[in-house]
Amino acid sequence: MKIWLDGQICDKADARISVFDHGLLYGDGVFEGLRVYEGCVFRMEQHLDRLYDSAQVILLSIPYTRAEISKAICDTVRASGLRNCYIRLVVTRGMGDLGLNPANCPRPTVFIIAAPISLYPPESYAHGLNLVTVPTQRFHVASWNPRVKSLNYLNNIMAKIEGQAAGALEALMLDHNGYVIECTADNVFIVRGGVLFTPPAYLGALRGITQAAIEDLATGLGMTVRHEPFTRYEIFTADEMFLTGTAAEVIPVTMVDRRPIGTGQPGPITRRLMEEFRRLALTDGTRVNFE
Repeated sequence: MKIWLDGQICDKADARISVFDHGLLYGDGVFEGLRVYEGCVFRMEQHLDRLYDSAQVILLSIPYTRAEISKAICDTVRASGLRNCYIRLVVTRGMGDLGLNPANCPRPTVFIIAAPISLYPPESYAHGLNLVTVPTQRFHVASWNPRVKSLNYLNNIMAKIEGQAAGALEALMLDHNGYVIECTADNVFIVRGGVLFTPPAYLGALRGITQAAIEDLATGLGMTVRHEPFTRYEIFTADEMFLTGTAAEVIPVTMVDRRPIGTGQPGPITRRLMEEFRRLALTDGTRVNFE
């Protein structure tokens, strides 16, 4: 495995950062997860938009231009030799001291990993996921806006632990008012009467790149997509449900809190969008030259 670290491609064993890096000490940094499909980095520009926006919000100056980061991503994929993989792009505040003050971190640390990934087993894509709602709530947007894709993922991790303790591969997270926000790593869609509903970002959901791609596909197929708040009641009475995410791609949900969703099988709209996404992912992005 090859890692891009602060401008250099190195072996996995040599990819090291300081124990004084504030990304490690305090979760102070931002990241993006990208996918490569047959040498195409899916929607790389949209991912970089979100990365630089996240960095802007936390006053983190990325020490490379977008063009340099784009080249580094392609160089990392090429060095890995993987035509289908997951990319993790991370920018930390950098090495500092044991205090919180980011002014004591003179230069951010940037690294890029390209590796295989399989978030859910194949049978989950064929038959659907079983979700449970967990007690850990999504961050209140007044305290911290989860639209910033930061390195502090403890909120999601605790929800994942609770979901696994209940025997589920993924967990549904609500806000303090009981509105559905997202899962631990995926955006949520429900289908009612042929209309797609997804929680609005202003409630505290991360605006997903795959989520936006599915919305584009659905609109192109003549479907209506609405960003509206909804509760578990709307989930329990939905015709279909599915999740989207860079690692998860598009995956059906057929059971939530012991209630079957629709027929209890992946629905026709979900299956259609899964197929359309697979086709889109092969061409909608930046091509890596392996020669």
